[in-house]
Amino acid sequence: MAKDVLCEVNSCKYWAAGNQCNASSIYVVNNRGKQAHNSEETDCKTFEPKI
Repeated sequence: MAKDVLCEVNSCKYWAAGNQCNASSIYVVNNRGKQAHNSEETDCKTFEPKI
């Protein structure tokens, strides 16, 4: 399992300094309804906007 998860989405509540993700788990899904072939065909469902 990954120890360092990087994220550049600083509008997410799990974003931390150094582009680190501090969520306890990460959930990524296929956004096209078929097998993904590149990162553009996936979405991070862990994202929650900062309040």
